[in-house]
Amino acid sequence: MPLAAYMRKKGEKLPPLSERLAKLGLNKDWDYVFHLPLRYEDETSLTPIGQLEPGSTQQCEGEVLRSERIRRPSGEQLQAVVSDGTGTVTVRLLHFYPSQIKQLAVGQKIRLYGPVRDGFLGLEMLHPKIRAALEGAALPSTLTPVYPAGEGITQNWLRKRIARALLDVEIKDLLPAEVLNRLHLPSLDAALRYIHHPPVGASLQALQDKTDPAWERLKFDELVAQQIALRHSRALKALCRAPQIAPEKHPITDKLLELLPFSLTGAQKRVVGEIRADLAKIIPMNRLVQGDVGSGKTVIAALAAALTIDAGYQAALMAPTEILAEQHYEKICQWLKPLGIKIVWLGGKQKSRQKNENLEAIASGEAQLIVGTHALIQDSVRFANLGLSIVDEQHRFGVAQRLALRESSGNHMPHLLMLSATPIPRTLAMSYLADLDVSVVDELPAGRQPITTKLVSLTRKNEIIATIAQQVAQGRQVYWVCPLIEESEKIDLTAATETYEDIKSLLPGLRIGLVHGALAPEDKQTVMQSFKDGEIDVLVATTVIEVGVDVPNATLMVIEHAERFGLAQLHQLRGRVGRGAEKSFCILLYGELSETGRERLKVIRETNDGFEIARRDLEIRGPGEFLGARQSGVPLLRFANLEEDSALLESARDFALQWLAKDPERAKQHARRWFSGYEKFLEA
Repeated sequence: MPLAAYMRKKGEKLPPLSERLAKLGLNKDWDYVFHLPLRYEDETSLTPIGQLEPGSTQQCEGEVLRSERIRRPSGEQLQAVVSDGTGTVTVRLLHFYPSQIKQLAVGQKIRLYGPVRDGFLGLEMLHPKIRAALEGAALPSTLTPVYPAGEGITQNWLRKRIARALLDVEIKDLLPAEVLNRLHLPSLDAALRYIHHPPVGASLQALQDKTDPAWERLKFDELVAQQIALRHSRALKALCRAPQIAPEKHPITDKLLELLPFSLTGAQKRVVGEIRADLAKIIPMNRLVQGDVGSGKTVIAALAAALTIDAGYQAALMAPTEILAEQHYEKICQWLKPLGIKIVWLGGKQKSRQKNENLEAIASGEAQLIVGTHALIQDSVRFANLGLSIVDEQHRFGVAQRLALRESSGNHMPHLLMLSATPIPRTLAMSYLADLDVSVVDELPAGRQPITTKLVSLTRKNEIIATIAQQVAQGRQVYWVCPLIEESEKIDLTAATETYEDIKSLLPGLRIGLVHGALAPEDKQTVMQSFKDGEIDVLVATTVIEVGVDVPNATLMVIEHAERFGLAQLHQLRGRVGRGAEKSFCILLYGELSETGRERLKVIRETNDGFEIARRDLEIRGPGEFLGARQSGVPLLRFANLEEDSALLESARDFALQWLAKDPERAKQHARRWFSGYEKFLEA
């Protein structure tokens, strides 16, 4: 019985079956056809009890010789000894029903299926599957599927319901036969029936690893459907019209380039050129600019905004946190305010009077550049003539939020520029960003020092405290990031507070600050500003600083219990230092390491290449975290694996493009079969 059933309050009813099935995505016959097994049980053969092997899962038959209920401090158990003449096996049930007492009564002939192990009294099976061994009953001719199931939904019920769906649904092949022949793939009908009911002799390993041709067929269909959905979304966007931002004269842009206190890198110039070409078109730009931490994406955004303002349109920049949005605001104000640009700030903590004044300036068109947080997408915000929407750290917003900043009026839509410091692996970009144009800022500005990363055991924590004292004595500042314990602000806050008190007592002469997610936004801002202004020597923080303030004087980052963080997160945190011309260090303090943990920290130590780190992180975490897609409705892949199936993805992408060109209606029918309701969300 599932644990949840035991935990139900006495008398509490299960939700209706339809609700429980809907949670599994099971609403119609087609859903059942695609509800595929997690694993299989091989009940197609019998093993004599004398030949059962401990550590394996096997099936045997025999007669119950002894059966008794045994009282233990932990509760009552049911124990039975079963023999077939070649040996005996003990069956133990730690919890049981009256029907099982009857099943295991002396003299009953039963069939057992389950894991075999060595027990105190010889071979035993703990909670095996028990059936009556009927005379002449045939063994199953296929492997037995085990499906994902919800509370109160039995495997037997699911197997019968799926078998009925396989009979009732006509599984038509939409893919052309020549494509299947070229890729050596079976028909969809054959593939699905094989996966649900693999015959005797089927390779369990190939089925579990999804390398069997039947699984390859399903993965190919899914990848093709995803590519079609994304390409179709792109085609829909092409029907909308955006303002053509190609001013004959661009004095603001020219003056900004002239006054910048640094020269653009080759990569920045290339990306600005790509954006300029997009803005000049009437098809809305949908471009993602990705660049490692510190690669200079903000100045690219400022130049895109300047060009938009030169053409007489408004630009808006939305960032996920008040701190990051204010940092953009301050930096862009330094560059654009001297050029006479009216820039307004819109944030959650603004006083009503100031906010209303800014809203009026936005609605009248007086405000040329608007910078803020989610406040930009409130109903009260009305733009006069928005030409460009810029979204920073785009993966931190849900897709619905990204859509809100580029709401179209009729078929008019502003251009969209997204920025991300999370480098996205090539396979992920091919799969999920097929409706985007991607620019890569793959060059750091001149003068940036590479960050040296060191792995240090937590047992040497006192040595690190001494290193901090040395750095501060040289006029530098330090971040100390506290361990991520779990997704609980209260628990993480406790850890941060304890670390803060420890460091204060160990370094009494230094100015120590503390910042965490539970602080009010204004208090958080005050602490971060004090650190930026050099009034705090050591900032103890939770991961709230992962994306945050630019402090060139901070040269040391200490991450405690680094093994608890994801690779991309460690890379983002490390990027908080190395922002100035001084040599910077990142120390990863680790506790007990698993083999995987050791491998991950080794990757961080050995490379500063965000793309390599992202590729490895994708292997561990999957695509959802990169894209903010878990909260969005973007069609994440259920069956294909982007790293393992990259060759299949290449074939799927090429075929999808050809199919859309030759037979768009059939191609879209295929996409709807896999992803219903995808259209709107794929527009972000």
